[in-house]
Amino acid sequence: MQYAHNEANVDGTSVKETNAKETKPPPASDFKKWASAALAGKKEGAQLTIRVVHEKESTYLNEHYRHKNGPTNVLSFPAEYAEDIPVSHIGDIVICSPIVFNEAKTQNKDPKAHWAHLTVHGILHLLGYDHTNEQDASEMESCEINILKQIGFTNPYIQRTSD
Repeated sequence: MQYAHNEANVDGTSVKETNAKETKPPPASDFKKWASAALAGKKEGAQLTIRVVHEKESTYLNEHYRHKNGPTNVLSFPAEYAEDIPVSHIGDIVICSPIVFNEAKTQNKDPKAHWAHLTVHGILHLLGYDHTNEQDASEMESCEINILKQIGFTNPYIQRTSD
């Protein structure tokens, strides 16, 4: 499989795009804006990598690291360093472009808003948020909603109906 990578690194956020035929992701500048919003007040100045992939790579990563079949929309890989090593890199997130577009379409969501949501969601995982139980899920969702509101997006958990 061949990849065309465009990498940008501003304010510590590295964005690697893998160009998809029909599912081109937003520009790196959008990812940087969303990452900055997610990190604001929590871990400003942190560095992370955002990688946009196709279903084949998402499937491999999901099966290899999470032991779950098939592709998924976003995966988070928190960085693991010895505590005595001062680093600002908090980890990597991997977003599957075709899944994002398919979910946006089937859930009647604006694709850009869905990209923003999944970026914020993945970064919150890097910061230690989770949704393994109701209390944690509620806290994470509330955080996502507030961050997305600050950058001009609506609540992603409200069910949309088609026009």
